[in-house]
Amino acid sequence: MDALEIIKKRTSVRTYEEKPVDDKCKAELEKICEEYRQGPFGSSLRFQLLDLGKINRQELQSLGTYGVIKGARLYILGAVKEDRYCMEDLGYLMEEIILKATVMGLGTCWLAGTFNRGSFAKQMKLEEKELLPAITPVGYPGEQHSTVNGLIRFGVRAHRRKPWEELFFNADGKPLSKEEAGTYRDALQAVRLGPSATNRQPWRLVRDLHGKYHLYLKETPLYNRVLGKIRIQNIDMGIAMCHFELVARQRGNQGSWQVKEPELDFPGLKYIASWLED
Repeated sequence: MDALEIIKKRTSVRTYEEKPVDDKCKAELEKICEEYRQGPFGSSLRFQLLDLGKINRQELQSLGTYGVIKGARLYILGAVKEDRYCMEDLGYLMEEIILKATVMGLGTCWLAGTFNRGSFAKQMKLEEKELLPAITPVGYPGEQHSTVNGLIRFGVRAHRRKPWEELFFNADGKPLSKEEAGTYRDALQAVRLGPSATNRQPWRLVRDLHGKYHLYLKETPLYNRVLGKIRIQNIDMGIAMCHFELVARQRGNQGSWQVKEPELDFPGLKYIASWLED
């Protein structure tokens, strides 16, 4: 399937049908979780499919998503060892898993600050220096018109995306036009459509004079650091990298993300990585 169409199809699902995910899909999810071990920057990751039906009642009571998620029986948990780019790596790989679940017809929802981290971490059996930055429920989408779901979507303005000209720029600081983006137009649109914590869309991409793209973070410091070592906006950067790369490659632009900071002056933005063609 076309990566951009999958990205357009994915939405945050907070209410799930009661019926269990079929065995074939579960087996495929478990296989994917086992295979995804290293992010583009080399961080060591672990993903686990957690089946709530296999947990005793006492442990089950401690697992909570603060009323945000209803009906989910399966969760994917993502753990990563502390490293410089561990949040970006987690965001990149977990989003790719989420998109694969979307292809299977399953719903998901990124959770970083709205779950009982300690209880889920216990189920994950965290190793030394591992963090549990995010989880996602996974299952068949149910009725999405609940009061809680509506309030959350309204609060974060879930359907709204910043206009193109506020996200993508030329080296001189002027907005990058869709015509100038050329074969990268769809890859940039895929970034624009990405999910982000409370829909803040902190990604910015700059095309330099040589046609190379550089990813920056427009950080909201207090918000990004409220969970300590878990930097939720850096997770968003990994999601942006995943979307950009998947679509860029499908459009014939082969390359990889590398850390080679360019000599560009963009005050208020933090450099993350550059997309360098092969």
